[in-house]
Amino acid sequence: MTDDDSSNSLVIERIFQAPPEQIWRMWTEPEHFAAWYGPGGASIPVAQMDVRVGGKRLLCMEVTTPNGTMQMWFTGEYLEVVQDRRLAYTDSMSDENGNVLSPQLAGMPEGHPTTTEVRVELESVNSATRMVLTHVGIPAGSPGAVGWAMALDKLDAVLARVGQA
Repeated sequence: MTDDDSSNSLVIERIFQAPPEQIWRMWTEPEHFAAWYGPGGASIPVAQMDVRVGGKRLLCMEVTTPNGTMQMWFTGEYLEVVQDRRLAYTDSMSDENGNVLSPQLAGMPEGHPTTTEVRVELESVNSATRMVLTHVGIPAGSPGAVGWAMALDKLDAVLARVGQA
């Protein structure tokens, strides 16, 4: 997906009190990614990440609801990998084997794209990192936007704990 229509893209800018190398590890090392990814209450029991151009990713997100635990699987391919600076990958809902599901099969609303693109740009600002996250295919007012905001809050909390260790 390469559509850059800003009305159909979520853009979040954050400053994290950590160097770009640490933020990079949070995005590219499975154990670190699993510690913060997803909205509040979500866990990541599976995070397979082959972080290289053409490499695949497969994630399982578990969310506990009043009706029990729900699993959602996501797959994608890394499109751009510039260590400590830029990461881009596709993202699609899938089954546990990485087979892409149609939005309808995945329970997504009408008009949701099958594949979206996530771009992460990191820039050193003094002893901190300016991160710009762009998720093409996810509108700014969507539930996905809320999920990203919650996940980035979790990332900030993880960084604060690591900084105190």
